[in-house]
Amino acid sequence: MANVLDLRRRIRSVKNTRQITKAMKMVSAAKLRRAQERALAARPYAKMITSVLESLTRRIDIFDPETGNLRHPLFATRPEKRVLLIVVSGDKGFAGAFNANILKTAFQFIGGNPDKQIDIEAVGRKGRDQMRRHYPSAINQEQTDDNGHTVKIRDRKAPVEVTGDHPGMLLKLENSRVFELAQSVISRYVHEEIDAAYIVYNEFKSVIQQRLVVEKLLPLLKIGIPQITGAVEPTEEERERAAEAALSAGILLEPVDTAAADEEAKKFGTAEVDYIYEEPAEELFNGLLPQYVSSMLYHAMTESVAAEHAARMTAMDSATNNASDMIDSLTLLMNRVRQAAITKEIIEIVSGAAALQ
Repeated sequence: MANVLDLRRRIRSVKNTRQITKAMKMVSAAKLRRAQERALAARPYAKMITSVLESLTRRIDIFDPETGNLRHPLFATRPEKRVLLIVVSGDKGFAGAFNANILKTAFQFIGGNPDKQIDIEAVGRKGRDQMRRHYPSAINQEQTDDNGHTVKIRDRKAPVEVTGDHPGMLLKLENSRVFELAQSVISRYVHEEIDAAYIVYNEFKSVIQQRLVVEKLLPLLKIGIPQITGAVEPTEEERERAAEAALSAGILLEPVDTAAADEEAKKFGTAEVDYIYEEPAEELFNGLLPQYVSSMLYHAMTESVAAEHAARMTAMDSATNNASDMIDSLTLLMNRVRQAAITKEIIEIVSGAAALQ
């Protein structure tokens, strides 16, 4: 059994750990508030561009009446033989099962499509590291065409390959980087390198209202309606633990009511009048659709960032509570050991005094 000095050292160590976890919890709570504000600030733009595209598709047929062709290739549907999967995970740990659940959902998606060639784009350091451990990186070979230009040819070695990663992208989320990723995804789809694009992320409404979703990005079947192909809801125990952590940190449990702003954005372009567009329909779609895909990616990443901070706040709150319980347990054990030592010394003194008589 440990002596009193060892137990005191252990209690001091656990108290130091509790101070660290408590500080990390408050930092995550502050970052969560900012992440929620960023997500709310991005919603009006997303709602507005969705309303613009809905208005445009109501007034302009996506098929050219003269040629019968689609006005934009993002509306085209093909048999899904080559799929792009964007995995949005975190860059840091200490977030409980946040990253593990995202990766589990991604692996389930890959395992559920064994007959397809899957390209993986990892957003977040945790997802990148795990994907690289399980799947090889894509290899592009440079070749010269008939015109003397150097082109890159994909040399696929395995059904599932990692084509790119974006570590640190979520630490400082910028519209320009998200738009570059959206342009890359669109280019692959337009050139028929992929037949569909999916994204795995944590959808965040509030601390107690979030879920893991697999959303289909491309092709665009219906503007404004998310194509959710899979979702994992949190358990009741996880909701309760998150609620306790949020209340102790002063975080609102319910999402901010944006119904009025959403309704106002939906009214845009709903008037039953005909608009005269200066640009051809193809140019309108070429300008708006990349912005729409970029807004979907940005929406997913902002919600994933908020969900990560909420998960880290909950995990650090649980760690702080566990440290407090451990301190109480060690303190009780130390008192018992100290009392046993005192009792033993008293018995020795009494026994010695009795022997001298």
